[in-house]
Amino acid sequence: MVSRLDGQDAAFYYLETAATPAHIGSLAIFETPKGGVDYEDLLALVDARLALVPRYRQKVREVARGLARPVWVDDLDFDLTYHVRRSALPKPGSTEQLTDLVARLSSRLLDRRRPLWEMYLIEGLEGGRFAIFTKSHQVLVDGVAGREIDQVVLDPTPTPRQLPEEMWMPRPEPGTSSLLLGAAAELVTSPGEGVELVRHAVGDVAGMLGRATKLVTGVASILRSATNSAPASPLNVQVSNSRRCAVATTRLADYRAIRARYRCSINDVILTVMTGALRNWLISRGEPVQASSTIRVLVPISVYSTEPGVPDEEQPPAESPARPEVSSVLVDLPVGELNPVVRLSQVAHAMGNEPGPVRQVAASSLVRLSGFAPPTMHAMSARVASTMSRRAFNLVITNAPGPQMPLYVAGAKMVEIYPVAPLLRNQALTVGLTSYDGKVFYGMNGDRDAMPDLDLFPELIRESVEELLDACG
Repeated sequence: MVSRLDGQDAAFYYLETAATPAHIGSLAIFETPKGGVDYEDLLALVDARLALVPRYRQKVREVARGLARPVWVDDLDFDLTYHVRRSALPKPGSTEQLTDLVARLSSRLLDRRRPLWEMYLIEGLEGGRFAIFTKSHQVLVDGVAGREIDQVVLDPTPTPRQLPEEMWMPRPEPGTSSLLLGAAAELVTSPGEGVELVRHAVGDVAGMLGRATKLVTGVASILRSATNSAPASPLNVQVSNSRRCAVATTRLADYRAIRARYRCSINDVILTVMTGALRNWLISRGEPVQASSTIRVLVPISVYSTEPGVPDEEQPPAESPARPEVSSVLVDLPVGELNPVVRLSQVAHAMGNEPGPVRQVAASSLVRLSGFAPPTMHAMSARVASTMSRRAFNLVITNAPGPQMPLYVAGAKMVEIYPVAPLLRNQALTVGLTSYDGKVFYGMNGDRDAMPDLDLFPELIRESVEELLDACG
């Protein structure tokens, strides 16, 4: 018996191109402890934790002649040193040098002949710090059966938790004839698979993604669909195979103060901050910004499904251990509005009109759910965005709350964590956020040609936060 990629994973696998790699990135920065952390320490830690993410020792094997969806097989020649790599910046490495390196690493496709992930130990950062950059293909992380490697290497204390030793023995890889016989049997029992194979053969992108939308695991239905296409924007262009990255750090206490003053949600404040930053970015480019100007964003959110027809007081408690799902809201950000408080009011109103049998998950509840860490949330959000029409929105903004306590890798304290979400076709920018230990971290991934001014965003974001704080008095 072999484990076959499901319909959505197969669509992501087949439709990946050099211009649109389908991996999720994560950049974490650490303080170096007294004893130091070297490459061998990280290698040993990852080796001890791989049993928690068995897919990370498997590779994808395509079936001859494309007669069936690819299958997962153990990598008989698994080489951990290939996947966990070492790099360094010229001391003292700056944030700009680090994001330049991350942009180059993000631009490269993963090697399909091996398990689809890589991890880089990046040394030489200013202040005696180091970074770890990880990228994992979306087929590895589905939010239910698969977790991201960063989730299992982080510990809540400086002392790494001990796991039972595991002796991994790869299973023999099935032969070509065995895979062909299995494919033929599946075509007889599931003739609908033949339609998907034909779509793959003729390059029917819309058909495959349409089918994938119905197969999304752990994803709720779209909460609100726009009645028309997104407005024209410099954010929607054909993308190249090169990237730019930028990061910004803000204080979570500032968002909480704004939330308390205007009785909205943290997510409302974040979207309003991005509205102000996007407004000033458009103005800096000389783009026409009128009072009615908007940018439509796709906002994946975590929700609990509720039972239709059941009163609220009889619904299962929101703190139940059931895994939440990811749904999406299309919101028109009022970039033409001059007043930041009015912007916040408009965004909060739009986010508060969510029809349908769902309840949004509180950040505190989300963090407590076992295995539901920010990298997984960003991966699930990318899955949702990938199945939607590119004409429906201009930009994807994903906010994944993280724990408000320090986490560690091999005794080193993580001080910053930035998501690096993938670009979609005709999407020049994607923005991911993770709140962690009292701060909110923005990671921006942009097309190198279309976003030469991406480095403006960190300051624009900070200015937008200050503008809202000033309005609060």
